[in-house]
Amino acid sequence: MRTIGTEVCVRSMTIMTSGDLAELAQVVHPQAVNREAKAEPAACRVHGPAAFAATARWLRAAFEDLNFDIHDVVADGDLVAVHCTMSGRQVGPFVAYDERGEVDQAFPPTGRRFAITQTHWFRVKDGQLIEHWANRDDLGMASQLGWVPPKPAFLWRMVRAKRRARRNPTH
Repeated sequence: MRTIGTEVCVRSMTIMTSGDLAELAQVVHPQAVNREAKAEPAACRVHGPAAFAATARWLRAAFEDLNFDIHDVVADGDLVAVHCTMSGRQVGPFVAYDERGEVDQAFPPTGRRFAITQTHWFRVKDGQLIEHWANRDDLGMASQLGWVPPKPAFLWRMVRAKRRARRNPTH
């Protein structure tokens, strides 16, 4: 049975992958925090809809055809869990950041597709999401995209991509 909380959480995921990011203001609380933003660009580390829109732009820049295929959604009070498969194709560099918000790693585009399972956890307040965190299969994604095990040529491309990302931060 879907509730207002479950609908809001699923809608936020749909908006992030292919919707109008301005719509996030309708489903994301002004004080919302994304606990996963610690490895994302600085713009993702603030609170509210702008931070979630920044995360969406960061993901969309790296992955074409980004999609969340929702399998299960459950709610218990203000807590909502969404089990899904995230998929897409890497067309841009995927840049990870350290705790200071500086470029940590940059994975150049491989053109490969991926599909990995994830569980997203949300807290809902006043009909909007106020907190998000996730469990992801990052190793599965890295394997499918050819990031691991790294081949020497790919390692060199990573070094160049990291240099470019440090010189020209776009996120």
